[in-house]
Amino acid sequence: MLSGTIFDIKRYAINDGPGIRTAVFFKGCPLDCWWCHNPEGRTSHPQLMFRVNRCRACGTCLQACSQGAITLNGTSVTNWEICDDCGQCADECMNGAREIVGRQVTTDELLAEIGRDIPFYDQSGGGVTFTGGEPMLQRVFLREVLSACREQEIHTTVDTSGYTSWDGLDEISTFTDLFLYDLKLMDPERHKKYTSVSNRIIIKNLQKLSEKKARIIVRIPLIPGINDDVENLRRLGEFLSALPNLDGVELMPYHDIGLAKYEALGLAYRLKNLQPATNSQVEQAEDLLSNYHLPMIGYPRRSA
Repeated sequence: MLSGTIFDIKRYAINDGPGIRTAVFFKGCPLDCWWCHNPEGRTSHPQLMFRVNRCRACGTCLQACSQGAITLNGTSVTNWEICDDCGQCADECMNGAREIVGRQVTTDELLAEIGRDIPFYDQSGGGVTFTGGEPMLQRVFLREVLSACREQEIHTTVDTSGYTSWDGLDEISTFTDLFLYDLKLMDPERHKKYTSVSNRIIIKNLQKLSEKKARIIVRIPLIPGINDDVENLRRLGEFLSALPNLDGVELMPYHDIGLAKYEALGLAYRLKNLQPATNSQVEQAEDLLSNYHLPMIGYPRRSA
């Protein structure tokens, strides 16, 4: 039986596809988006998170760390260059300040967790959403889990960046009821600057997936100063309006709720002073995209 690495399971999710859903977060992502709000999903391996606000400076982690990566200075301090994510400190931490994010699960174990919510799916028209990170990095495991969900008649959604091989995407589309497909920037150089990868594969895969008549909702993260300019929005509108099959287009306004996670992982956040998109900025972007007669989700605009 196959196994995969996940870092979270969120129940009663209502923003990741139709109905009430269980969101399963796969670990590992090939992109390095400046605005990523799940930085714990980037690496493929389990890693340490340290939340300083929970630390009581009891010293048990200091004694547990065999690498000498921890010191005490009013609170526990981690030397992230030395830390090897072994998890010894997390095992001893009684306050939940230190924890290892990421665990391996087999297909049967994951299906058992998903199956607990079947009554909610049946009542609401919901199901399970595989997100991350990037689920396609664990393509073989994802396919097996999707196939098992299909056998149990559980609605499946895959949230993907599209940065993967077409063969892999084509294969899992057979078992996927809906794709949430992220599209960020149309200019290839700007896309590479802000995500670390080219958008060529992403755009081609979206075209092919649409031609195959897969159900797709395109999600556009709206990041002030990065992709909310008129030129990018117009290029997005022109490209999306030419696709032969699209269920919806949804704007996802930037927020900074992931900032604390960067601190807990010992990572620098490149947009630390960026303010979330205002209602006015979101409305202007919706207005512009609506001119291309796209099936906007949330348009006409949401009530305040």
